[in-house]
Formats: sequence, C-alpha cells, structure tokens
Amino acid sequence: MPSFVHTRDTMRAVVFEGPGAALDVREAPTPEPGPGQVLVRVRACGVCRTDLHILDGELPQPKLPLILGHQIVGQVEALGEGVAEPGPGDRVGVPWLGWTCGSCRYCASGRENLCPRARFTGYDLDGGFAELTVVDARYCFPVPDGYPDDQAAPLLCAGLIGWRSLRMTEDAERLGLYGFGNAARIVAQVALAQGRRCFAFTRPGDEASQRAARELGCEWAGGSTEAPPEELDAAILFAAVGELVPLALRAVAPGGSVVCAEIHMSDIPTFPYELLWRERVIRSVANLTRQDGVEFLALAPTVGVRTDVSPFPLDRVEEAIRHARSGGSGTAVVVPG
Repeated sequence: MPSFVHTRDTMRAVVFEGPGAALDVREAPTPEPGPGQVLVRVRACGVCRTDLHILDGELPQPKLPLILGHQIVGQVEALGEGVAEPGPGDRVGVPWLGWTCGSCRYCASGRENLCPRARFTGYDLDGGFAELTVVDARYCFPVPDGYPDDQAAPLLCAGLIGWRSLRMTEDAERLGLYGFGNAARIVAQVALAQGRRCFAFTRPGDEASQRAARELGCEWAGGSTEAPPEELDAAILFAAVGELVPLALRAVAPGGSVVCAEIHMSDIPTFPYELLWRERVIRSVANLTRQDGVEFLALAPTVGVRTDVSPFPLDRVEEAIRHARSGGSGTAVVVPG
C-alpha cells in the first residue's frame, strides 16, 4: 500500500498553459503515486533546450496544462502500490524518457527509446519545475555520490544524450563536437578520458566557448563554418541547426559518421551526394534507454565528469529560461527548495 509523508494538499509549481503564455508559479494539487510510481521531492531540475522547443511550440503536442522539466534530481518520499525500489529517502534522477509500454517489439529488443507509446517527462508527463512530482519507478536512476543536487541535474539529459551519441560514434578517435554547450562539455570529458581527440565547433566568433573547449582539453576550437585542421572520424551535432549537417559531412573522413543529437532541428539543406558518398553516415539520436542511464551514471564519477551550473529558485524560472536561451555559462537549474 502507498505510504505518504506529505501533509499539504497543494504544492508550488510552474505551470505552462501553452506557447506565448507566462510561466506562472502557482499552487497546484499535490500528486499521489499510483501503482508502479513513486512520489519525488524535487531538489533540482535542469533547464534543457528541449524545454525551450516546447515553450516555443516547436514540439507541438505537449500535455496542457503542463509542468516542464526533465533533468530531475530529488528524494523519494512515497511509494505507489507494487514498488520495491527505489525506497523512501533514496536520491534519484529522473530523465526525459518517463514511461514505455514494455511489450512492443522495440521494448522487447532493448530499444525502448523507440517505443511508439513512450511518454516523456515534462512533455506528456508533469516534470520537475515543482516541489513534488510523480514518476514511474522504472525510470528512476540512482544518483552517484559526490554530486550536489544541482550539479547532478545536467547529467540526466545533457549527460545521457551525450553518452548515447558518443556510443554511436563507435571507436572514432578524432571527434568533432558542433555546438559546445552543456552536453558537449560533458561528453568531451568522457571522450578525452577514453583517449579520443576532440575538436570543438562553436558559433563563429564565440571566443569564450572556444577558450573553454581548449581549457577542457580539446586540441582545436573554431567556428562552425571552419574546416578542422585534419579529417574527423565522427562528428556529433549538439546544435539544432540543420545547415551544419553538410558542413560536418564535409569534415568527416570516408566511413565517418555524423550524429545528430537534438530532438528538434531546423531543416537540413540539400547537399551534393559526393558529401555522403564513400560510406559516410548520418544518424539521429532518439531519447535514451535505462541501460544508457545505468552505464553513464556509473561512469561519470570514475572519469571525474564535472558540470557547471547556475541555480535559480522556483519563482525566478523565467530568468532561468532566459539564461538557457542566451547560452550563458552553466546549465540553468531550477531549485524548488
């Protein structure tokens, strides 16, 4: 039977009513966990570019009204029926992929990220811009010790999607990272620890990001329209700019791959077949699997992955959104407490 520890019927939450509407902090009903769910007290929730796509109507069918946020770190407060773990008091991380059917051919073959009935945190399901949230117990990951709540939050999307993207480059040694934001900064730390060589591509003239890339260990950093000093074995696009795909194809060697890591991207312009020929590959990344989560959150502390964050209280969520839009230093993290 469920065991509840909260005493209030309402909680503070940021409620999104649709594109163009203000993000209001208001009293909302306190959720209660159903079968297979847990109630989580949110300690931190990172702001992701996907949140911006939802706010701008570029991902057009969110549940409304909606509580955004899918890079959640919190503490389990109550269990729904049938939940054995995580247990009360456990610190957990909650990612974008929030529910899958478990029975389709994708789920049955370890590709639950492609489940046609999948539901997503902060899109189909209420997310973490709130004091409390209810989540599927299957999609809660243990958060490694050594990371404060706010610094752990970016691992739950920027880190996980970056890890899945990196795995898709297989054994590529010379790795290009287009768009040197939060995800690229995390994945660069992993790639460098694996002995790969990293080349960073930023907005033209973004000297601050290029300097940060070099300080992190990238051996070259330049504008996204520049050619790298040598051919790449693979490139990952963390920028939602379709025009970068032909440029990345031009930069990779024969047999190389271009991995598009964004959930939404502007149209890819036409390009000559010559850029794709000689067994170059373009592929996308869709969501994540639980295995990705388990692997990456176990790996992150062993290679010393660190995140840069800028925390904002719940009632300053609009400021956090502006920070995320500006590409300012550090992941904007909403801290409900």
